[in-house]
Amino acid sequence: MATFPTYAAPGYQFDATTDLSRLETRERLSQSAIDGFFAIIDKWQIPIERAGELLGGMPRSTVYKLKSAAGTLRQDELTRISYIVGIYKALHILLPDDLADHWITQPNDNPLFRGQPPVDYMVRAGIPGLQHVRSLVDAERGGH
Repeated sequence: MATFPTYAAPGYQFDATTDLSRLETRERLSQSAIDGFFAIIDKWQIPIERAGELLGGMPRSTVYKLKSAAGTLRQDELTRISYIVGIYKALHILLPDDLADHWITQPNDNPLFRGQPPVDYMVRAGIPGLQHVRSLVDAERGGH
């Protein structure tokens, strides 16, 4: 596995970061990422078109192909899925399962979402939006 070197600062431990620019790393991670993504999308009851939007505007036909015959994801797709997995996990720490699975698609009064569901914000804002939502739920659970 290719990782970037880590440099420790006194009193702080850095985790090694996976090098998603390497094809062999993406090949190794893609199948499990796709499986996890579709499991979460099913729990969240997100339509396939919306799932493609979460992956950066992937057409519905390509999303269906991924579901049946996974290929190698691009770096940004793996990054997006990583954020989605983190959001899912944090929500299930914070909330009962049923609420956790519906939170993403329900209107939200947090100023970040402007009364819209968090999924709308994540699609509209792309990777930065996914990062913001991940940071928000991590902060709520005390992980920030």
